[in-house]
Amino acid sequence: MRVRHLREADYRRQRWKNDGGWTTELATGGDVGDFDWRASIAEIETDGPFSTFPQCDRHIALLDGNGMRLEFDAAQPALLQQRLQFVRFAGEWKTYGTLLDGPVRDFNLISRRDRVRAEVLHRPLVGTMVFLAQAHTTWFVHLAAGRATFKYAGGRTSIEANESLLLEADDTKVNGILDGGGELVLIKLVPVGVELVSPELE
Repeated sequence: MRVRHLREADYRRQRWKNDGGWTTELATGGDVGDFDWRASIAEIETDGPFSTFPQCDRHIALLDGNGMRLEFDAAQPALLQQRLQFVRFAGEWKTYGTLLDGPVRDFNLISRRDRVRAEVLHRPLVGTMVFLAQAHTTWFVHLAAGRATFKYAGGRTSIEANESLLLEADDTKVNGILDGGGELVLIKLVPVGVELVSPELE
């Protein structure tokens, strides 16, 4: 298992695709400028349209603030009011966000549906969580709150709130162990066409 510890200094703050706000890019997979997936945190200070991402699936959840209403041209509206409760929608849909009561920050995953299958989970961290080494599986782990330690074949690293881990399969077949307390966003990413034969997380 290859492990990359991402701190706030490793993140990249940039304008939205439609120039309507700011996004802090946490991590991406794939080629520069043509990502297979991207995890980010957006800052939304005013009502307005979202950028479109054709051929992509999007997962979005409230991180901080009092919430936002999402209106779609192809589905019923959705409310982001509960922290880290994710809403999934198609990136090509025309989407408009209306703030409920002041600015918000939200967690976003954008993934190319023809390249990668993505599963997004919100989980408490209480004690120990084991990540099993599994071919073709990438995990992106964001510590939304708390503190933890990750142990793996190459050593150990301490994780603080708002830091992340990028866990990628290699030939070592060695599991990773996350221990601590807090709140996690877990993103499992598998290439399209690859079948999983066993769970990767215990």
